[in-house]
Amino acid sequence: MKLAVKPRLGEKKKDVKDIRREGNIPAIIYFSKGQPEKLIIDGTEFKAVLRGLKPGQLPTTVFTLSDGKKERRAIIKDIQYHLTTYVVSHIDFEELVDDVPVNVKVPVNCVGVMDCMGIKLGGFLRQVVRHVKVQCLPKHIPAEFSVDVKDLGIRQSKRMRDVQLPEGVKPLANAEQVLVVIAKR
Repeated sequence: MKLAVKPRLGEKKKDVKDIRREGNIPAIIYFSKGQPEKLIIDGTEFKAVLRGLKPGQLPTTVFTLSDGKKERRAIIKDIQYHLTTYVVSHIDFEELVDDVPVNVKVPVNCVGVMDCMGIKLGGFLRQVVRHVKVQCLPKHIPAEFSVDVKDLGIRQSKRMRDVQLPEGVKPLANAEQVLVVIAKR
């Protein structure tokens, strides 16, 4: 995803409020070496990008930040929302370097829910974990982990060890961590 950015010069609280009042989003990008850089992102452009993403895919989406002179690849490390309106108020990016591993929260997607034995027998699906933290190089960032729940019965579960990890991806979660369970009503 490509985003146009502008450098942010102001240091005062008033400057940040003016950016938000114009409909833009203040942001910052962190580098592995060097000082972070303050940015301004077009609010309408970012909302359009969010509408195009599947729910839960934001942490694994690689953005290309372009200021007209140079382009940088980055992922979102933190996003802050207004308390009552839920409008994006600030974004933290982390620059991706090809040979530096990065920690990413990858969404867990359950497949085979409609054909699940345990659900047909009266149970219900309880997804315990929505995201799993992994470490990998930027070129190996998975979009999501699919967990097949088709063969699960009531009171059975899938754990982190049951997930097939792509090559170059190291889980930071415990292998015994429960991801999904078919619970009894």
